[in-house]
Amino acid sequence: MQNNSRSDDPIEKKFRELGNRAEGVIVAYLMGHDPDPKAFVADAESLIEGGADILEVGIPFSDPVADGPVIQAAGTRALFAGATPRKIIDTIGELSSQYTTPFVILTYYNPILAMGIDQFMKNASDNGVNGVVVPDLPMEEGDRFRDTALKHNIDSILLAAPNTSEKRLAGILEKSRGFVYLVSLYGVTGPRDTLSPQALETVKKVKSLAKGVIPISAGFGISQPQHVSSLLRAGADGAIVGSALVRTVAEHLDDPREAPHYLKKTITALKQASKQPGC
Repeated sequence: MQNNSRSDDPIEKKFRELGNRAEGVIVAYLMGHDPDPKAFVADAESLIEGGADILEVGIPFSDPVADGPVIQAAGTRALFAGATPRKIIDTIGELSSQYTTPFVILTYYNPILAMGIDQFMKNASDNGVNGVVVPDLPMEEGDRFRDTALKHNIDSILLAAPNTSEKRLAGILEKSRGFVYLVSLYGVTGPRDTLSPQALETVKKVKSLAKGVIPISAGFGISQPQHVSSLLRAGADGAIVGSALVRTVAEHLDDPREAPHYLKKTITALKQASKQPGC
């Protein structure tokens, strides 16, 4: 398998540093500009200060095929507040000027094409974005995207699912950079009460195939500290938490100033779980 790693890659560096301390990486997701730009910045800062190792920011799209109801509603709120890719990227620039935390964008391919792939990557790179996840861009059609991202020192992070064949997984592991986003269950995003045995088996399978060449982060349904510790014990290098955090934002729409307190409390507990012995 080809090794696409770079010693100066901020995302890979984060995984390497924490891995050397036997600690997992917590990737925290928020929808950009949900419920409005000011509240989003306060929420993002609370997650970073509470222990998030990487901040993943969503750019809303009208047809979010991978998103469950919680994140779909967040996208609708953000669009209603006037969110655009350019505005959200500019806000990431403000955050990246204050924090050394790596930033990742998750969006769909249409908004990127509308701006132009090269212009999108240039804007993202200029504003401190380190990686991009595009759920609806198949690996087979992503070479131009990946090459453009590489030109601007941005990781193209690919997704793998429980039913991904070993042959296809090998391609994903070879072409992804930063980390592989492992979808640990079937269906769309959304918080779950328990992790299925299938999720843990998927982590073990993909980790075995990765052979340490690239980190593996598992997402979809991760909402509780015990989920984090279970995934890390199964071999994951990181856990991605999204809907549980976005739901917290939604629960405090009447007074968005309260949300940062609860977000910080949640992420601190999740981060603490990534430091447990045996993870």
